[in-house]
Amino acid sequence: MAPPAAIRWFAVVSALMLCHLITTSTAIYCDEDDCYDLLGVTQSANSSEIKKAYYKLSLKHHPDKNPDPESKKLFVKVANAYEILKDEATREQYDYAIAHPEEVFYNTARYYQAYYGHKTDPRAVLVGLLLILSAFQYLNQWTRYNQAVDMVKKTPAYKNRLRALELERSGGTTNKKKSNKQMNKKVEEDLGNELELQITGAEQPSMWDLLVVRFILLPYTIGKLLLWCGCWFWRYKVKQAPYSWDDASYLTQRSLNAPLDAWRNLDDSRKEDLIHKRLWEKSNLENYLAEMRKESKRRR
Repeated sequence: MAPPAAIRWFAVVSALMLCHLITTSTAIYCDEDDCYDLLGVTQSANSSEIKKAYYKLSLKHHPDKNPDPESKKLFVKVANAYEILKDEATREQYDYAIAHPEEVFYNTARYYQAYYGHKTDPRAVLVGLLLILSAFQYLNQWTRYNQAVDMVKKTPAYKNRLRALELERSGGTTNKKKSNKQMNKKVEEDLGNELELQITGAEQPSMWDLLVVRFILLPYTIGKLLLWCGCWFWRYKVKQAPYSWDDASYLTQRSLNAPLDAWRNLDDSRKEDLIHKRLWEKSNLENYLAEMRKESKRRR
């Protein structure tokens, strides 16, 4: 059994440690003082009582009313205590620090998060970020598209299309007095916009492809996807109906892991031939890939 002196010593040390913890947990709010004591109210006081006590003390210790330097210091402490207790969130944190002085690091983290953390609504931040990213996305797409158009306009094939269009509009006659260079400039200015340029990988930007638009339409997209999955399951799993051409095309493109743009640009006859092979079935796909490998070796 421990001697009485050791017990008293342990009790004293424990009390000192507890006082230190309480002081450490609450000192970040009102230094060494108690926020409630500074305002002269109890911890159970409501917001109206706290506000009334603050106004009473501010009139007494405001520097304009009381030039005493000590009164000015007390006014600063009272104002700080009121800022803490008038807000329900910070008051709840302060009360928690008083009730749980042993959680020093947690109480300190909550204090700095409340006072120095961002005050902006996360939803506004998300919307702003999406708008900025969408603006960069749109500008980048336009830049890529314009660069691709400039490159296409320098090709002989494009110039031949311009000449053919000029001959069609002029009834098969051209002005031979003008040089080809002058003719091309005039034709490009007058008729170039009438030619629809389909440039793979650099399509004309669309508002529907922007991140912010896709985010807004996300609930609709998810609903549409769920409806599509339900219809697919009912039509092909439950009713065992034959695949439609569009659905068979989708299955073929997915089985071959072909990019959507590459599949769309594929010749229709080639698409139909691949669809008839039913490549979504594992055995057919394996046979087709084996044939492609043999063909590749034969060409080498």
